[in-house]
Amino acid sequence: MSSSSGKPLAVVAVHGVGYRDARATAEQVRVGHIQSWTRHLAVGMGIETARLALDFAYYAPLLHSGPTVQGPQDTDELNDPLAKELIAAWLAELGAPRRVAQGALTMPLRYAASWVAEKFSLDGRLTELFIRVFFREVATYLADIDSPARAAVREEVAARIARHRPRVVLAHSLGTVVTYEALHAHPELQVELLVTMGSPLALPHGVFDRLIPAPTGAPPARFGLRPAGVARWVNIADPGDPVAIPPHLARAFTGISEDLTDPIHPTFGFHHAKNYLSCKATAATLAPFLGL
Repeated sequence: MSSSSGKPLAVVAVHGVGYRDARATAEQVRVGHIQSWTRHLAVGMGIETARLALDFAYYAPLLHSGPTVQGPQDTDELNDPLAKELIAAWLAELGAPRRVAQGALTMPLRYAASWVAEKFSLDGRLTELFIRVFFREVATYLADIDSPARAAVREEVAARIARHRPRVVLAHSLGTVVTYEALHAHPELQVELLVTMGSPLALPHGVFDRLIPAPTGAPPARFGLRPAGVARWVNIADPGDPVAIPPHLARAFTGISEDLTDPIHPTFGFHHAKNYLSCKATAATLAPFLGL
C-alpha cells in the first residue's frame, strides 16, 4: 500500500484516550488526525509534511457503546470499580500517601485529582477531567481479557498495520497498550521500529498485570516481552508525565532498545500527543527509519 504521493507508507500511528468524536464519521476523524499528527512530526523534525507518509489507526468508537462525547462539561463521577482500582494503583505508584491512594476507591474523583494537581503543579479542574477520561477508557479496554470491545480494538490496529506494512509504528498512551497486544496477537506483522510515547504499560497492579500475554516469571521478577515481529523498540517518556509511570519500561519489559526521557512541555501538556510527536527524542529516533 502506498500513500497518495506514491511513497510506501512509512508510519502507522495509534492514538491514546479522548479521541472519540461522535459528530464526525470515523473516516473524517481519521483523516483529520493524519493531518495533525503529520504536521506535529514534521515540525519536530524540521521538514515539510510532504516528506512524511502516515496513516492513523482510529479505534476510539469501539470503546464506546453510547452516544456520550467526553469534554469539559463531562462531570460524572467514575463509578466503575476497575477504574477506581486503577486510579488507586496509579496513585500508589506516584507516591501518594496510603490514605490518598486507598481513598480513590471510596472518595469523589476530585480527591485524587487534588493531590495529583498539587504534586505536579497542575490545574485542578483539568487534572480531574483528564483522570476521568483516561481511566474510564483504560478500564473499558482492560475490563475483560475476552471482551468483544478489547478484541475489536486490537484487531483494528492490527488491520491498519497489516494493510500498510509500515517501517514504523508510533503509539501514544493507551495506544501503546493496544499496540503491544495487537503485535503479540499477530506475530506475522513485521515492524522495524516500535515507538511508545507516554506509556502506562508498566503500571504495576494496574495495566501491567492485565496485559495479554501476561508477563512471565514470578513476582517480583516478572517481565513483559517485546513482540516477536518488532525489530527495535524505543520508549519515550516525559519525566514529569504522571501517565508514564514508571517512565522506564525496560525495568518491566525485555527487548527494549532505548528508554528515553525528554521534557516535552513545562505545563499541563505533559501528556499531549502533539508534544511527544514534536519532541527532539522522537525526531532523532524516527529520522534514520524515514530516510531523513
